[in-house]
Amino acid sequence: MTKKILLPTDGSKNAERAGEYAISLADISGACIIVLHVIDANYLGALPQPDLRKSLHKELRADGQKAVEKFQKNLEESQCNGACKNIQFKTIIKEGKPADAILKTIEEENVDQVVMGKSGKHGLESALLGRTTDRVVREAKVPVNIIT
Repeated sequence: MTKKILLPTDGSKNAERAGEYAISLADISGACIIVLHVIDANYLGALPQPDLRKSLHKELRADGQKAVEKFQKNLEESQCNGACKNIQFKTIIKEGKPADAILKTIEEENVDQVVMGKSGKHGLESALLGRTTDRVVREAKVPVNIIT
């Protein structure tokens, strides 16, 4: 029985579709949906100004929080039409490499299932599975549903 569904989001259309699918699963199973946004701030270390790094880091974190809240609200409104009152949502924002953060969250939160979009990329890259998605599929010890 599925009790916890991990829903990583990058704000893409595929992530939105994955969210709709996760809501359908949660509605049937009564599972909690854990919405995860990962801030990939590794490139900030290359900036020479500490004040700029700190400012951008703070902005990325705030943007991530807003994105997760907006994503959750849109899911509740569009998919549930106010009928998702029995579905619990939890939001988490982490920093690091997305695949690492997703795999670690699976362990830390005792997730039963992952639902994620194929890739947030566009163009030629969207034809491929995506490095993050591919790695999660290969290394997760729980079922992973890929939504396109």
